[in-house]
Amino acid sequence: AVADPVSMVPGSLETGTWCNEHMLHERLDIVEEKVIKTVEHLESEVKSLLNIISETTQNIPTAPGTPLIDIFDGQY
Repeated sequence: AVADPVSMVPGSLETGTWCNEHMLHERLDIVEEKVIKTVEHLESEVKSLLNIISETTQNIPTAPGTPLIDIFDGQY
């Protein structure tokens, strides 16, 4: 097979396309890393809030005969 001399020329469109794709992949890697860190941070915040809610509900005094409701059972 004969090589295309146009694509072999430095600075040709083929090289520019590769460079653009490389830059795009680098940007996507950065975005992916930020998304992962954001998700990890949000998971931590949700766990913290759930712990606070759990501790708070355990300390709420209930009147005798009042049925207990589990707010974490998914029905409410």
